Amino acid sequence: MIDTNAIFNIKTENEFNDLALKVFKFQFEKNRVYRSFCDLLYKHPSDVNTIDDIPFLPIQFFKSHDVLSSKEAVQTTFTSSGTTGSITSKHLVTNLEIYQESFRKGFMQFYGAVEEYVVLALLPSYLEREGSSLIYMVEDFIKQSNHPESGFYLNNLLELKDTLIRLDSQEKKVLLIGVSFALLDLIETHQFNLKHSVIMETGGMKGRRKELIREELHKQLKQGFGVEAIHSEYGMTELLSQGYSKGNGVFNCPSWMRILTRDTEDALSILPKGRAGGINVVDLANINSCSFIATQDLGRVFENQSFEIIGRFDNSDIRGCNLMVL
Repeated sequence: MIDTNAIFNIKTENEFNDLALKVFKFQFEKNRVYRSFCDLLYKHPSDVNTIDDIPFLPIQFFKSHDVLSSKEAVQTTFTSSGTTGSITSKHLVTNLEIYQESFRKGFMQFYGAVEEYVVLALLPSYLEREGSSLIYMVEDFIKQSNHPESGFYLNNLLELKDTLIRLDSQEKKVLLIGVSFALLDLIETHQFNLKHSVIMETGGMKGRRKELIREELHKQLKQGFGVEAIHSEYGMTELLSQGYSKGNGVFNCPSWMRILTRDTEDALSILPKGRAGGINVVDLANINSCSFIATQDLGRVFENQSFEIIGRFDNSDIRGCNLMVL
């Protein structure tokens, strides 16, 4: 069994690498779906000596299989949003305390104690469905913040506008976390000039508006809110950890999470830093599911381990990894 205390107390690159290899061996033995995938690739723990050797499970498996490394009872199932009629991902979570520890400590690493913030959430598309891991996290932030003004806003944009202006004038630290289309809706009601607020977008127009490239989206939001930078959160249903950007679309991970890029023509080949490719995520907090996931995002990783997202694969299958028929 892997000690979760070790996961959340990683201090060095060597500690991360050693633990990642231990987690790989653990999940190879305990996760039936992941083991079958590794077997198809003829990858055994004896063949894996570095993180680059570890097979990354295509994220589509979460749509078709129960990806579990634990025999404990499932406490909750997080689901992706998906378009109408599409098959959604499901992440079976056997230990919600690990998720809580991950997102609380992850936020603390980048922003300090959430108790210092008034947390305002503008996440209508997520609130309108069940099973959102983002809503679960933000609900916890709102409770932890312990400010009576903290809370969710659905369609009451005028009330949110007044609250933002009032809190900013009182010089209170505010975290406004919102989905892109709703933040754009808000700045159409008012031109802000915020001095004490962090504006964090979680991406996605969810079919409500025309998709914008990040630079254009952030330009509009910076002008509308009167802030110097737009922050971003990088997370997904299939993970239990998040990366954060404090501006310019450059993300950093907590100490138990890493991003690698893979060759888009050869999905098993890891690229050197600086080269654009498919995003692979190592999320050691995802100990009871799968910690090694090949996403459908495209991006690049920099020498200091920060990364940027530059798009998504056009096709629904990850090229070079058509091993879905397990």
